[in-house]
Amino acid sequence: MKKTLVILAAGMGSRYGGLKQLDKMTIKGDAIMDYSIYDALLSGFNKVVFIVRKEIKSIIEERYKNRIPEGIAIYYVIQEVTNVPKPYIVKNRIKPWGTGHALWSVKDIVNEPFAIINADDFYGRDAFLTMSKALEDTVTQHMIGYQLKNTLSPHGTVSRGECYVTGDNNLDKVIERTAIALKQKEIQYYDAYKKETKAIAPETIVSMNFWGCTPVVFDYAEQEFKKFLSKNKDDAKAEFYLPSIINNGIKENLMKCKVWETTSKWFGVTYKEDKEVVVNTLQQLIEEGIYPEDLWNGK
Repeated sequence: MKKTLVILAAGMGSRYGGLKQLDKMTIKGDAIMDYSIYDALLSGFNKVVFIVRKEIKSIIEERYKNRIPEGIAIYYVIQEVTNVPKPYIVKNRIKPWGTGHALWSVKDIVNEPFAIINADDFYGRDAFLTMSKALEDTVTQHMIGYQLKNTLSPHGTVSRGECYVTGDNNLDKVIERTAIALKQKEIQYYDAYKKETKAIAPETIVSMNFWGCTPVVFDYAEQEFKKFLSKNKDDAKAEFYLPSIINNGIKENLMKCKVWETTSKWFGVTYKEDKEVVVNTLQQLIEEGIYPEDLWNGK
């Protein structure tokens, strides 16, 4: 069965202070997304699509032309600001339109079930194995869920999608929570609507942008993108998010999304200070024999 891994690698890393999707995290120079690709290939994925900015396309191409094994199809898609559905014309926009735009941008080269992830998040092998198996259901959309307490940064606040899940593990909706941090022994977020800080349970299932989709999602994504552009095409800061596509599809009874919990631990880099934790954690996984020290040569 063909399964594609789509990697969101177009980020600018403004809070991190550089291209965190390419930052070296090991002695051998591997980045976080090297581990995601490695785990995905071991889990049965056989095609990789990088969504990039044109400024870094050649850098990523050079990096992976000799790393990814032969027989694995590799594609590069540039997330252009001006690449939007007709008849919309975009003016005064510098930054791409967000993760929903990224999803829509691969519609012409992805014709099989696929997973889509962030380049700068470590998801763990169990998460990829779980998603690979889930994608055998080619009707339902899928999401890997993590417990909130395992996704925080000790160096600043984070944003997470709080998942409301039904008794049969179907996603009901995702609500974006911002300014999440551990304060006074409890996890809190800022409620922008009520303009107050609220507590949130540590075991709350959150989305870390690890989704599994079937190609039917592209037609719906285009419909939603057109609606979004009709309201926001002149807004330089508005973003079209992937979870909003899933949310609205569920709300309109046009799709279902199954939530799969994983035993894997998430970690990633939001702030520069997060790098030390990532480096140390990866080294520990290497010492435990979960990953080879020379990731792509198996040594």
